[in-house]
Amino acid sequence: MSAPLEILKKYWGYDQFISPQEEIISSVLKGENTIVLLPTSGGKSICYQVPAMLLEGVCIVISPLIALIHDQVNYLKEKNIKAIALTSQLSQDEIIIAFDNLQFGGFKFLYLSPEKLQSDFIQEKIKQLNVSLIAIDEAHCISEWGHDFRPSYLKLSLLKELKPDATFIALTATATQRVLEDIQHNLGLKEAKIIKKSFKRENLIYHVRLTEDIYGKLIQILAKINASVIVYTNNRKQTKEVCNFLLKNNFKSSFYHGGLSNTEKNEAYTNWMSDKTPIMVATNAFGMGINKSNVRAVIHINIPNSLENYIQEAGRAGRDGKTSYAIILANKTTLYEASAKFEANTATTKTVKLVYNHLNQYYAISFGEMPTQLFSFSLQEFCVTYTLNLLLTYNAIKVLERENIVLLDENYNKKSTLKFLVNNHQIFDYLYNHPSTNELIKLILRSYGGIFEHYTIINEYKLSKKLSCSKNEVVRQLKELHNNGIVYYSYENTTSRLSFLIARDDNYTMNSISKNIEQQNNLKSEKLKAVISYIENTKTCRTNQFLSYFNEYVTEPCGTCDNCLSKKTKNNSTQTILDQIIELLKDRVLSSQELVVLLDYSETEILNSLKILLEKNKITITSQNKFKRTF
Repeated sequence: MSAPLEILKKYWGYDQFISPQEEIISSVLKGENTIVLLPTSGGKSICYQVPAMLLEGVCIVISPLIALIHDQVNYLKEKNIKAIALTSQLSQDEIIIAFDNLQFGGFKFLYLSPEKLQSDFIQEKIKQLNVSLIAIDEAHCISEWGHDFRPSYLKLSLLKELKPDATFIALTATATQRVLEDIQHNLGLKEAKIIKKSFKRENLIYHVRLTEDIYGKLIQILAKINASVIVYTNNRKQTKEVCNFLLKNNFKSSFYHGGLSNTEKNEAYTNWMSDKTPIMVATNAFGMGINKSNVRAVIHINIPNSLENYIQEAGRAGRDGKTSYAIILANKTTLYEASAKFEANTATTKTVKLVYNHLNQYYAISFGEMPTQLFSFSLQEFCVTYTLNLLLTYNAIKVLERENIVLLDENYNKKSTLKFLVNNHQIFDYLYNHPSTNELIKLILRSYGGIFEHYTIINEYKLSKKLSCSKNEVVRQLKELHNNGIVYYSYENTTSRLSFLIARDDNYTMNSISKNIEQQNNLKSEKLKAVISYIENTKTCRTNQFLSYFNEYVTEPCGTCDNCLSKKTKNNSTQTILDQIIELLKDRVLSSQELVVLLDYSETEILNSLKILLEKNKITITSQNKFKRTF
């Protein structure tokens, strides 16, 4: 393996591979089709990138996420490795240039989504390439039983027809035995070598903390860890809320979610990577492709939607092999809310049918018509037009996308910009002669700083809501200001593009996908129930719960998770807790929540101990609902 090691050292700077990377690379270099299950932190990308550098020709990489594709391509470019990403942002001419570079310019990697592969034009171009290796990333997406099934993955077997002599490697970080069998069957890799690494992480300690004061417990944990941490939340608003809460409590933090601008994302990421702000509060938009080895804890303050997602996110802790923690903070309320939100936000067949009909109405698509153009699409305006719930509608469109009925390009990132071309005195003169634009100009000046110096991104829809008028009226006035030389205004009516992939046939379309929708919704429901069961199971070793779920042989209990520790201390801990409570109440009164923060025991253990002390008349409750000693 001297040649692979030389490549690893030259481009990645590592002196040795992590097991079983060496075995996987050897298999690929022998020309063996290989299916790889490597839990998060296992270094999956190196398993195809290193052999690709040693093989003649191009390596094609299929990945489901545009953001991850861009991250991987940029990462390779930083290492002076030539790579290209084929996205919907490229024009036909740019795609032709990209394939010329792949064929004649020494480029090694071609990244694209499974949807992009469906283009006849791109298939023809791939036929002309010298392709040595085809890597299918996030391969669990090909299985209906996986946690992120995408029907477009089922069509990837056509790659074997396009390039029958290429070696295949399919990679995933989370897959049950059933999912692995689906990967093997659906990709046509029946003779493939399967290489798996256990989900057991010796250095990762799993804890669940049931607490009514989640934010208080979070601070208590962070104060003890005092190192690099990721705190996961389930929504964008909460990332900023939790970050501000931590900042007020003197914890250096950043927040990250998919709605931030690229500049904001890069700043948050850079500050976290450099430990300028060691705590990152984020949605699950953060983490894929992140290469930081010294994360000491991953903390979830909301309920993950599947054990697959949880173990993938938790696995971002302790990549350097040092002791690290994966912690879930929960209570009865958050467990109930997780189930309730799932029910409320799950797109049923009825919802998907309604949204599909409205999309056809919105763009005036006739029955039987197959539109070929890309439509500008604003989810917010679409939902206002038909009085639809924003999140539920988005989920319904993603179902339609999953079923290859529509394609939503959310990476079309052009936005309206505005800049004033005149000074304040000239604006007042203009308003005197054109009073109809008075309210709009004043609102813009209040809402956007630096608009005299810089081209500033604006949102016409939000401006229209504040002015209680239509968006079209705001656009009309801005165009008038542009034509009169008061502002420079570049109008973009959307940040997304939507296209239809099949001709309109409402009943046939819905009937053909209704079974899939029901099956996927039931599967997601079962996966959420598995997470809730994991949280509520206070007896079985946490690691063994994971191993059992992923069809691995259950081993001896880990001895370090909260359930294992609870068994160890059950016999002698009660008296210790009683003594510590009495000592703390020696010269002060404290609430139960204050005791939970001060003592290193679970909330349940402390409440049970308080009950014992009350029954023995060792303590009493004050009018402020606090506890004090009776002696």
